[in-house]
Amino acid sequence: MMMIKRASYTNPTLNVAIDKIWKRLVPLMFVLYFFAFINRVNIGFAQDVMQANIGLSDGAYAFGASIFFVAYAIFGVPSNLLLNKFGARKWLGITSILWGGVAVATAFVQNNIEFIILRFLLGMTEAGFYPGILLLASIYFPNKVKGSVIATFILCVPLALSIGSPLSGALIQMHLLGLQGWSWMFIVEGGIGAILGAFALYYLDDSPSSARFLTQEEKDILNKKLQQEEQVTQTSSIFLAFKNLNIWCLAIIYGFIQVAVYGLMFFLPSQVASLIGSQTGFEASLIAAIPWICSGFGVYYIPRIADHYTNHRITIAALCMVLAGFGLFFSTISNPLIAIIALSCSAIGFLSVQPIFWILPSQILSGPALAAGIGFCTTIGGVGSFIAPNLRVQIDLLMHNNYAGLYTLSIIAFFCTFLILMLSYASKHNYKTIEA
Repeated sequence: MMMIKRASYTNPTLNVAIDKIWKRLVPLMFVLYFFAFINRVNIGFAQDVMQANIGLSDGAYAFGASIFFVAYAIFGVPSNLLLNKFGARKWLGITSILWGGVAVATAFVQNNIEFIILRFLLGMTEAGFYPGILLLASIYFPNKVKGSVIATFILCVPLALSIGSPLSGALIQMHLLGLQGWSWMFIVEGGIGAILGAFALYYLDDSPSSARFLTQEEKDILNKKLQQEEQVTQTSSIFLAFKNLNIWCLAIIYGFIQVAVYGLMFFLPSQVASLIGSQTGFEASLIAAIPWICSGFGVYYIPRIADHYTNHRITIAALCMVLAGFGLFFSTISNPLIAIIALSCSAIGFLSVQPIFWILPSQILSGPALAAGIGFCTTIGGVGSFIAPNLRVQIDLLMHNNYAGLYTLSIIAFFCTFLILMLSYASKHNYKTIEA
């Protein structure tokens, strides 16, 4: 596979510092987010056996699956503000231990109420985790390389959907020490998250100034660059951040992206099964993995290209949404090959746009305002994730057309393109990107 190097600066000491930070932080954050995402979606594998073993109802399962996003939305901003207050090391470590512990506790649920409560607690404890990773990237990495950093984290999504699924499937076959396989799935996948969280408490540093792995010269050069970028942000005030129309625009864009992403994700296996004329089983799951595998290549290449052409980042983001919109539209074609290609284009567009998107808040805000802004965007994203499956189903029913929901998601993607271009116009008057 052709490799694209990360963007670099003309100052060699700054590049050395960035390389050290990358090697120190990115692998741990990657693995943590990988297991966080698996623990978010692995209930899909446990649904049938939990219904058979503990009498979990269809209604309780659906409500538990969606209430995760309610808690995620409610606690997004407060969690990120606490991270900014207490520091990355403590907050990311503690939240990882907590969501890992909640995931392990799910192995021992006995009824519908316990299941719903633990899903809510999982959303609450995970609410500060992904925004915290984004904030940590903003604290440590200059703008020119930030897209590549965040893209590495986003790669966890296609990996969790394509590689993590067989892992959950294998664990659910375990029957040891009197526990069913679904219990072991929650114990193992949640336990790994908790253990990694405890390690993060020792391993992480709160900021470049306190980083034990950087020399004083590297700290000084990096802090100087970060301070230069912070000077062109519009505000560091939390109150003024929420009066900034650009932040509201970013939050709405991210919310619509999540509506489209989860509207696609929750129904992809059944859509693929319908295309190939089979039940949702092993064959359909293999074909359903194709769009996510393709999206992995997109997430690797597109944000790196955007990092090399920083003046065109927003244009590249808009093109990603155009690709996603057309992909959703043409995925309604009955020809399986064309539909799978279209779904792959959709997945590439939706996932590749997100690393580029997450660079934008740090170009507008800094300090506590940046923490609040990121938390606000993820909160609106959580709302979008919650309404996504219901929106698609209800529109299909209302229009008496199985593809009406997909057409609606396509329109949402194109509307996101319009908002991104409007943001691009506004940004020319409000902020600029610091270059090398």
